[in-house]
Amino acid sequence: EVENMAEDSADNVDLASKQDGQVVTPWEVEADADEGIDYEKLIVRFGSQRISPELIERMEKLTGKKAHPWLRRGIFFSHRDFEKILDLYEAKKPFYLYTGRGPSSDALHMGHLIPFMFTKWLQDTFGVPLVIQITDDEKYLWKGDLEKGITLEKFYNLGRENTRDIIACGFDVNKTFIFSNLEYMGTMYPTVVKIQKAITYNQARGCFGFVAEDSIGKSAFPAVQAAPSFPACFPHLFEDKETQCLIPCAIDQDPYFRMTRDLAPRIGWKKPALLHSKFFPALTGSKTKMSASDATTTIYVSDTPDQVKNKVNKYAFSGGQFDAEAQKEKGADLEVDVAYQWMFFFCDDDDKLKKLADEYGPGPVRAGNKMLTGEAKKMLIETLQPIIARHQKARAAVTDEMVDAFMAVRKLSW
Repeated sequence: EVENMAEDSADNVDLASKQDGQVVTPWEVEADADEGIDYEKLIVRFGSQRISPELIERMEKLTGKKAHPWLRRGIFFSHRDFEKILDLYEAKKPFYLYTGRGPSSDALHMGHLIPFMFTKWLQDTFGVPLVIQITDDEKYLWKGDLEKGITLEKFYNLGRENTRDIIACGFDVNKTFIFSNLEYMGTMYPTVVKIQKAITYNQARGCFGFVAEDSIGKSAFPAVQAAPSFPACFPHLFEDKETQCLIPCAIDQDPYFRMTRDLAPRIGWKKPALLHSKFFPALTGSKTKMSASDATTTIYVSDTPDQVKNKVNKYAFSGGQFDAEAQKEKGADLEVDVAYQWMFFFCDDDDKLKKLADEYGPGPVRAGNKMLTGEAKKMLIETLQPIIARHQKARAAVTDEMVDAFMAVRKLSW
């Protein structure tokens, strides 16, 4: 614990300001460079560790399963204490998974699927229980506006709708508890209060960039997101209050859990472990992550095949050359090309992805000319449409009774 105190400390750390030409907070992600966020700088700034090939190899040996493509490709690239989770698994000791969703739109977009698809793989691979927090309270604190009719009830209802999309990802109801903060706060509250007592306002301001004009609810919320990191939040699930938590999340959520890990030893609890993912780029380029606030440049899991096709063709930022002849000769800049970047996330076929990189990206061509941008976008469209169609079919089968079953306070089996 002593060795990790420096990298976890929330004291005198400014994580919310713009540094090295980029800003990464739970509410804002932006980079000056066309290539997007410099993740090596983030690792240094946040004090996390890169996921090494040796760590992936150890996981594969312990589980007997090949690592998820997102691990092998470095999309999940950083961690805190994942080796301790593997120690627990090797010793046949329990741990649990925790992830969440802030309901800000009727449907999830493609970027929202990433933590849930990966968490589903973790649950299947390790056979462990999972808790999913619906932060309907957070979205009201940040986006609520009574004058515009944006009420607390609106975000509660969005949370129920988003839960349908989460269930459609294929989670096991016997191993998964989904909860609304507005409904479950009574049980969580003792844990929340202990966390609030351990955090100073200066720490919260340094981690999250709060200003004097922010509501006191915003300053209090980090303790609410931190609370499910500890099994004391779930007395119906865990008799052993030492059960450790593993949190897969995008790295913009790390400030919450750096704070959580800092305070955990002081209140007698175990630090949660984390797996960090890179951001899913916006259609318009990698300078920021995809946002649900702009429907025209966001691909939702509720979009029709034609909408997917039109959005990719119209808005997907191209790293190709200025004209067809130059592209055929030189190839595209894959670091900024959105069609390739999205294929990197959603094309499971390693050989197909390599072929795309060889034929579309820079470098010599074995035969013929370089692939044009329209061809790369066509490959992306043909990859996305079946994924979205499968999700829509699964979501259509989710009933109100299924939502109630996942959200019922009950014992799980694993």
